[in-house]
Order: sequence, then C-alpha cells, then structure tokens
Amino acid sequence: MKKSLIIVVATFFALISCKEDNNQKAYKPKSIGQVNSLTVVMNNGLWEGKVGDKVREHFAASVVGIAWNEPILSLRHVPEDVFTGAVRKSRSVLFIQKKDTTNLAYIRTDPYALPQKVAVIIANSEEALVKTIDNRAKHIISEFREMDMQVTQNNFLRSLNKETAIQEEFGITMNIPSVYKVGKREDNFVWMDRDIKNGSMNLIVYTLPWNSFSNDSTFVSDIVRKRDSIAKKYVPGPNKGTYMVTEKAFAPSVFPAEIGGKKAAEARGRWEIHNYSMAGPYVSFIINDKENNRKLVVEGFTFAPAAIKRDYMFELEAIIKTLKFIPKEAK
Repeated sequence: MKKSLIIVVATFFALISCKEDNNQKAYKPKSIGQVNSLTVVMNNGLWEGKVGDKVREHFAASVVGIAWNEPILSLRHVPEDVFTGAVRKSRSVLFIQKKDTTNLAYIRTDPYALPQKVAVIIANSEEALVKTIDNRAKHIISEFREMDMQVTQNNFLRSLNKETAIQEEFGITMNIPSVYKVGKREDNFVWMDRDIKNGSMNLIVYTLPWNSFSNDSTFVSDIVRKRDSIAKKYVPGPNKGTYMVTEKAFAPSVFPAEIGGKKAAEARGRWEIHNYSMAGPYVSFIINDKENNRKLVVEGFTFAPAAIKRDYMFELEAIIKTLKFIPKEAK
C-alpha cells in the first residue's frame, strides 16, 4: 500500500474515532437508523455544491414503480465533525471527502456497529468526486439495500405466520410475518394481506403454464395480459363490476432477478381498479420453475392513499425474497 494511501485512511478514521479503552474497542453496538435511510458525511461546501447534487441524483433518485416522487434512500447530511457518538452507529453511511493527494473508494463492513456499511469516497477534486460517485453509486446502493433487506428479513423471524396455504398449494415456503392472514384461497391462487393505516399490503401467489412467455419481443405486454386476466378473476374491487388491472398509463419496468435459486423476471409498475378510483404500486416476480413445468408468480402490492409506499413495497419484496422451494422428496 502506498504511503499516501495509508495516511489518508489513518486520517479518515482519526477524524471519526474517539479515545476508548480495549474493552470498548472490542464492543460494537447495534446499528441505528430506519430502513432505506442514509447518513451522508461531508463538509457543507461539498454538500451544497455539485458533489451534493450528484449524491442526491443517485442516492435520492425516485423508486421505480411508485407514482409519487419517493427517493430510494432518505438522506441525512452531517458535517465530518458531527460524525461521532450516536451518529457513528448509523447503519448506512456515505463518507465523502476532498483531499489533494489521492483518489480512493471502498466499503467497510461493520466498522463501528452491527450491522453497518460505510462507503468511503475520497478524491483530489470535486470533478473526481463526481466521477467516482457516478461510477460507484449503483454498487454502493446495492450494498446498502442488501443490508437493509437482511435486517428486515431477520425482523420477520420474531413472529412468523404459521398458515400452510401457500406451502400446500405451491410447494414453497416464505417467511411471512404473522400480521399477514390468508384472505382468499382457491385452486392455484392464494391471497394474503395485512391492514395498515387507511389501506392494506398484499401478497398473491399463482402459477402459469411454462410456455406462457414464448416471445421476448412481447414479454412485457404478455406480463400485463396474464396479470390482468388473473387479477380480473381473483382480485375484485369494492363495487360490483370492478376489479384490479395494470395501469395502462404506466408501463411496467422489467429486470432480471433470482428467487429461491431460480431465474426470474422482476416487474414493477402500477395497478388500478377498473371503473373505480383506487391505485397503487406492485412488484411481481415471475419465476422459472422448470422442475414443475410452470411459471410461479409471486406478487406484492400496496394500497395506501396519501402515504409513503416505498417501505411498504420494500417489506413485500423482502418477504418474497425469502422464498424457498420444498424438495419433492420432502413434500
């Protein structure tokens, strides 16, 4: 390691460390902070200029699939000299510093609390900082989200739903909190939901034939068509003749994914109720379950008018990503 690099690293951690005895140094407290929140450590000049603008552009970009302008991460800015005491226990931290002698970017895991990710970007000019943020933001956000996902999934384990409808119908398990209850079960369809203030959070599971999506060029439109046919049949609205459909003015965004060790497609978009004023976001995973010659679809959707929906959708995604297939010999 170059001498200048050693000096930079030592300087950084000297800024945010206080004197502790050996026992205190060995102890790491529990990290603090809400899911999807980020503490940004940099001096006020950088925060108020183009470096801060670049941080906001990436780390506070709008969540895909939610109509309102909700950020990926809620940002909290603190100057370097404030990053001490309780603030230092923040779960997700982005430290940015302009220093004349070096360019450096890395992520530390659990340096001051458990769990914790501290992403460090140091560069010799504002232009270099902006370039590094552009290059590294996607990876850093992924690291923060993965940590928050694990924290959320661990919280589920405090009280799990013990109903077996999904297991019996589809041969899968998910870690679903006990606040969710089975509201509808039919052949090849299970709907679970939980009440929230003025609304609900919902999980639905169903299967489609293996050859449901044979043409890549029509994949997105086929997702919408299949989803709408299932929703019309099983997800009614509040009045007669009303039912869920995919919002026509909001084309879903589709990404590759992996669920339960199998390849999948992730679709994010907006749902609405046909002939009724209700709408909200959804995330749907279409899983390639070749062993059972089917496409397994697991979807989460939220109805929460006039409320921030990001964290609700994050919880639903976290539940779905606990999915495991039960081996045939264990069924």
